[in-house]
Amino acid sequence: MPSDSFAAEADRIRQRVMDTLLSAFSALSEGLLIVDRDARIVWMNEQYPRHLGFSDPAEAIGKPVEDVIPNSQMRSVVTSGRPIMLDIMEFGSESFVVMRLPVRDETGEIIGGFGVVVFDDPRQLAPIVSRFQNLRHELADTRRKLDEARRTKYTFTSFVGASPACLKVKDQARRAARSSSPVLIIGETGTGKELLAQAIHSASPRAASPFVAVNIAAIPETLLESEFFGVAPGAYTGADRKGRSGKFELAHGGTLFLDEIGDMSPALQAKLLRVLQEQRFTRLGGDNRVEVDVRVICATHRDLRKLLEQGAFREDLYYRLAEITVDIPPLRERAGDAVLMARHFLMQYSSTPAQRRAILTAEALQAIDSYGWPGNVREL
Repeated sequence: MPSDSFAAEADRIRQRVMDTLLSAFSALSEGLLIVDRDARIVWMNEQYPRHLGFSDPAEAIGKPVEDVIPNSQMRSVVTSGRPIMLDIMEFGSESFVVMRLPVRDETGEIIGGFGVVVFDDPRQLAPIVSRFQNLRHELADTRRKLDEARRTKYTFTSFVGASPACLKVKDQARRAARSSSPVLIIGETGTGKELLAQAIHSASPRAASPFVAVNIAAIPETLLESEFFGVAPGAYTGADRKGRSGKFELAHGGTLFLDEIGDMSPALQAKLLRVLQEQRFTRLGGDNRVEVDVRVICATHRDLRKLLEQGAFREDLYYRLAEITVDIPPLRERAGDAVLMARHFLMQYSSTPAQRRAILTAEALQAIDSYGWPGNVREL
């Protein structure tokens, strides 16, 4: 507990610092004034009057601030208690960059306010304004690039094929696009599950909103929860002090694509089910609930029904995710589609005139059509 002598000395030092600061502001600023709770001027430094058309500060004392400075906002500050940190005030032919703050007593009651001319020429702010504008443009550019990265690049025309099996898949997917229900896409590795998910999103009412993809198999189990739900500010040592949004927040209003859903642990399956049911969650290390509007499309190459029998996948989550199921057959079961795709890829990746004149020979087409393609479209 500090002694009485220490407290008295601290008060004296604090008051001296306040007096010093006021003197410094008064000497350095082209304008400094203090008003009472009724916005009457109680003090003004010597420099201010020459900008206001008179010579002696005493002439302003006791007058309503608007009588001396018609465009002053000091009355608003003492009435509302809200500071105006930076503002441009015009007086005659002059313009000032000013700052206005309320003054409160020990109980918090407003007893007045003070205003200070930070710059007597707004052009002195030009470097600051220029830097601010540059930062704002950089932020807008970054947001634009981020939006582009979250925008889908595939549509149903990208899903090449004319076989009955391919046409059936497209028909199922188009009907899924008109719904808001979760979709489960099943297919071997390399059959184009993410492409089809993007096509469903592109044809849905959510097309203008983000498409966010997460490959569950590519992210360590310990990081998946924070990847999904984000991290609250200061949740753990080394965490971003501002926190971090998860994929559910980033996909708000749009579609979240969860690839390799069969690789998700039972513990995270339970949390995912709750989010799908409630459309809200809590960030890792946080208390506040975050509400989201997200459509989920999942994909897997694994047999989820076998995982159900083994107890490795929750039955309630399976039926929640599989409200609409689209099964993509392997390329070997799509008669003729490999040849169509080969011609499509040849044109797509031909960049020079010589390349664009290239054709697939009859022998090449026969080889493509007869091969089993264990790696499916990715191998092709």
